[in-house]
Amino acid sequence: MKSEEKQIHKCSVCESEVTEQDERKSHHDDKTIKELVTRMNRIEGQIRGIKGMIERHVYCDDILNQISSAQSALDGASRLLLEKHMKSCVKERLQGDDDQVVDEVLKTIFRMIR
Repeated sequence: MKSEEKQIHKCSVCESEVTEQDERKSHHDDKTIKELVTRMNRIEGQIRGIKGMIERHVYCDDILNQISSAQSALDGASRLLLEKHMKSCVKERLQGDDDQVVDEVLKTIFRMIR
């Protein structure tokens, strides 16, 4: 299917129009989902901790170090998800002759490395 051709149909639940792209889902196994959720929970805690540090007027350098740590944790989660995405979602779409996925992934990678 070409990028300008989008199949539109009605959602069976809310009756609104949805495109095929709106319905895409990941195909990750339970282990991967659990690992990603665990990482996100840890990062969420880090962010709450940083917020508390700001509210308590903690020394700026200490806060900046914690922000750097949270960014590194997010980068790690991104790399894990990108790897799993390439090995499942992208592979499956390429096998289905959907070459548009290459442009999609490149756009995502370029956004990640900015």
